[in-house]
Amino acid sequence: MRFTSLITGALAASVVAAHPGHDHEAEARNLESLIDRMPRRDLSHCAEIIKRSGMEARSIARREELAAQLMKKRGLTGRATPINTSHKSTKGYTLSTPYSTIFATNNTCVLSPEVTEGPYYVAGEYIRKDTVEKQTGVSLTLDIQVLNIDTCKPVTGAYLEIWHTNATGVYSGVSASGNGNSAKDKSNLNATFLRGVQQTDSDGVVQFNSIFPGHYTGRTTHTHVLVHTNAKALANGTIMDVTASHVGQFFYDQDLITLVEATSPYKSNTQSVTLNKNDGILTQASKTGDPFINYVTLGGSSVSGGLLGWIAFGIDTDLAKKVSKGATLYASGGVSG
Repeated sequence: MRFTSLITGALAASVVAAHPGHDHEAEARNLESLIDRMPRRDLSHCAEIIKRSGMEARSIARREELAAQLMKKRGLTGRATPINTSHKSTKGYTLSTPYSTIFATNNTCVLSPEVTEGPYYVAGEYIRKDTVEKQTGVSLTLDIQVLNIDTCKPVTGAYLEIWHTNATGVYSGVSASGNGNSAKDKSNLNATFLRGVQQTDSDGVVQFNSIFPGHYTGRTTHTHVLVHTNAKALANGTIMDVTASHVGQFFYDQDLITLVEATSPYKSNTQSVTLNKNDGILTQASKTGDPFINYVTLGGSSVSGGLLGWIAFGIDTDLAKKVSKGATLYASGGVSG
């Protein structure tokens, strides 16, 4: 496990939220200016704390067991394979590399600034582990751990939500010109695919079953993440909270994106491709952190058997930011704004 203090810090009130038609380059320039003014905080001491507390050993065991369960469920044989090591990893993983090495914690922890929630955040989403619904694509199971940036201890009882596009670059729950489908498709407001909320456990961990995100014009492939430290579950199995202690984005190695995009239905996506190296938001976020998902393929060197991804990051639990929403999901359906 790489411990990454992902896109977090004292800039929450300063980062401008994107809206449909938002200029991604302008957003990246704004983020760059904020990063330049923010002091870098090295948190390498967390690595030793994580080991001593037993969190690292539990993380290794949890992810190894999860990989085995996923492979058994899909009728796969062999072992999970870390086919890509380009995301700031210096280890030359092979088929014989022990899981204790693959799933272990790196030594560097860096506090980074926050990234915008973007224009497609939907309030009122369901508390659930499985977000796939009827969407097709490369299966992706995510194991996410949240730690306190100051104490390096797990953040327990918080609600973490993720959202991302489907294989052809469409976000559910919104009706906007910048989305991957037509803004005239008002029925999409009622869609909930690839969005979900989970409460962190005693190790600060949540897990989601999803698919690998698609791309859309102007951005590289990414997954949004938001952490609510004071949210309450509603009787209908949702949360309705527009304040957050963390707003960020996870990214994926370019080699992995290329492999996935060559498969169906991703290859039917006609929106313009933006490579990682050309994504302004990722470029700025990477200056002070490593916001990439670690992963293994579950079907040998192919992505057809699915992926297991994992990441850990730190948040400032004292931070409270109001987030902008593109829509709200009510019992009667979705409503813009």
